[in-house]
Amino acid sequence: MPLSEDEQRILAEIEKNLHESDPRLAREVSETTIYRHALGSLKWSVLWIIIGLGLEIVLLQIHFLAAFVGALLMFAGAFGLERNMKMMGRAGINQFSRAFRNAYPAGERPSDRTDEPDFE
Repeated sequence: MPLSEDEQRILAEIEKNLHESDPRLAREVSETTIYRHALGSLKWSVLWIIIGLGLEIVLLQIHFLAAFVGALLMFAGAFGLERNMKMMGRAGINQFSRAFRNAYPAGERPSDRTDEPDFE
């Protein structure tokens, strides 16, 4: 649902006031995306998987129950990896669908367009 002209004007004023009052915060907010946040978390998840694997290999030589700690770290890292990948995927799908909806007017589908040449 698109915003009315009044709502767009209000949002523009809020954005202008934010840039004037706290430019550092405005810059940080504009640069922070779901992808940037998720990529940082992905790095930590992969690191926990690698550390867990290393611990499991080393501790397996000592006792199989001690190696369970490494396995738990790997599972925790894998859980974090899966959660962040799902979050990034959901955001990507939402971004694509929003762009698709904005590309075509309401009620018009790509197959309904008549301005494209017919090659049949």
